[in-house]
Amino acid sequence: MLISVEILKNLLIEAKSQNKKIVFTNGCFDIIHSGHVYYLNEAKKMGDILVIGLNSDDSVRRLKGNSRPINSQNDRAVVLSALKSVDYVVYFEDDTPLNLISSLLPDILVKGGDYQIDDIVGADVVRNNGGSIITISFVEGKSTTNIINKMKN
Repeated sequence: MLISVEILKNLLIEAKSQNKKIVFTNGCFDIIHSGHVYYLNEAKKMGDILVIGLNSDDSVRRLKGNSRPINSQNDRAVVLSALKSVDYVVYFEDDTPLNLISSLLPDILVKGGDYQIDDIVGADVVRNNGGSIITISFVEGKSTTNIINKMKN
């Protein structure tokens, strides 16, 4: 479900009061593929509620260039929200999700295996709040960039 930060923050405070574990991950999720689905399913297994911080269209353009995103933030949010593993999707406009993570204070911060834990944005915030940081291995050969390159050929 696509939701505002303010409403989500209140829902997560209530969930935490019921001892539910909040898992957070973020990304562009431009063209959803099996690697994303595997990653999100694994992330969901780590807690009770999975929140995705979704880069806005402007944020994706700044990170990936003017030819991206392929799919609009609304389309990306609709697809992500339809996945069984995903509980909430929230946009962020910044280049990193640091402000969003600082606001939501998840129990578990998850990123792909290409990240070193100490390099993950927001790791210090989550750790200082008693949470943990976990990386999940990628599915070999599955990436949005690979799909785009395949389409170009």
